[in-house]
Amino acid sequence: MEKKETELKRQLNPMSVWAIAFGCIIGWGSFINPGKKFLPNSGVAGTAISMVLGAVVMIIIAFSYAYMVPKFPKAGGEFNFTKNCFGKTAAFFCGWFLVAAYLTNVPMNSTAIGLIVDGLDGDANILRFNYLYEIAGFKVYLGEMLFAGFILILFGIFNIIGVQKAGFIQTILAALLAISAFTLFAAGLISSKAKGINMEPVWGFDLAAAKANNAVTENIGQFAHSGKAGIMSAILATFAITPWAYVGFGTIPQAAEEFKFSYKKVMFIMTVAILFGGFVYISNNTVAAAALANWPDRVIAGDWVVLIAAEELLGTFGKVLIGTGVSCAVLSGIMGFYLASSRLIYSMSRDGYLPKWFGKIDKRFATPKNAMLFCVLISLSGPVLGREALGWFVDMSSIGASIGYFFTCASTLKTLRKTGEHKPGVRIIATLGMIFAAIFMLLQLVPIPGLNGVHFCKESYIMLIVWIAIGFAFYLFQRRKFNAE
Repeated sequence: MEKKETELKRQLNPMSVWAIAFGCIIGWGSFINPGKKFLPNSGVAGTAISMVLGAVVMIIIAFSYAYMVPKFPKAGGEFNFTKNCFGKTAAFFCGWFLVAAYLTNVPMNSTAIGLIVDGLDGDANILRFNYLYEIAGFKVYLGEMLFAGFILILFGIFNIIGVQKAGFIQTILAALLAISAFTLFAAGLISSKAKGINMEPVWGFDLAAAKANNAVTENIGQFAHSGKAGIMSAILATFAITPWAYVGFGTIPQAAEEFKFSYKKVMFIMTVAILFGGFVYISNNTVAAAALANWPDRVIAGDWVVLIAAEELLGTFGKVLIGTGVSCAVLSGIMGFYLASSRLIYSMSRDGYLPKWFGKIDKRFATPKNAMLFCVLISLSGPVLGREALGWFVDMSSIGASIGYFFTCASTLKTLRKTGEHKPGVRIIATLGMIFAAIFMLLQLVPIPGLNGVHFCKESYIMLIVWIAIGFAFYLFQRRKFNAE
């Protein structure tokens, strides 16, 4: 009887798993970040190159996941791989940073909820009531905070009452998201309003300098990224955060205990999710620039350029289309990362790495209820910190994902040696994956002279130090328990 109360149920089909991965890959980023990060930092060309390169690297890394999942098919994914190959301390280190990679994406998505409503309600500003305070220049309102908090709690409940129900909802959201993205792409192809000339400057521009000098579209070329150093910075600025952009595919092994299909399908599901995600990132960014002759003005003003571009191309229908797409992206991101985070925390608790409270399974729904409640509690920080915290959360997710990728590829090499399997192709691909993961960490953490906008900002370093301190406290508290096993 005890066993049944502490096990997860096999309830997820391939479509649900693809929907979880795709929804987590896209989230809010492909709809909001063109104006916030992609177009100013990398332009159309830099973003497209970065996302293609990122997709190729992620598919290379996915081979290691596909190799390891059948060997260690338990909730926790990379954490379990590392524990079995490199021991308990390394597993704690990997698992704790993976929690950051997945869980930070939930408050990230929640902060976009207010933007969706504000963008769609025109001048009504129905959520902007009861101004509270300002963080990094962003005003926080009680209305936006309460609505985002309600969504976070509601989707937390969905995850608690059953993964099968959550998977069904996720599939619907992912399907609507894909339809919205492909429709916008088609509109950009056939509309005479979308022009290649509008994409200049194709490598982006120095946003801080442009703002400081009150630049406009007509003279934005003065601040454009140019020359070898400028173009390299433009590409690497987005390439450095592709671990965050594609982190959703790594959620698949977190639910491995709940698959009701063959593990042989894991690589195919991951690859399709990555390719779909890369297409949506590139398409939304390119269409936004092509449809707006004055997109630099819009970026400098902080406008939602994808929404404005869709309305320019398709009128009111475009506004509805983006509203539907980004709503599905945000909600599917919340749903998927809730699932991945709670399973990882549950797995760490089950093995003694976190307090037993986190590992409690709900007797009725067979889901990790307490881990889910913890995820909801942490995620409520998003509406409190406001939208300017998005970039900080992106950096935290990127470094956590990179660490997870590194340990997965390293575990693949270690497992190949242990088993004596003769698979030179897998060995080469896993080695490449380790190298790329190390490069990502280097780009994120180490300021490199001549490359601007690539490494962490000050606030991200502070968040990283705080997260390490919390993890170290957990490690000291739990060390005797998991080392005694």
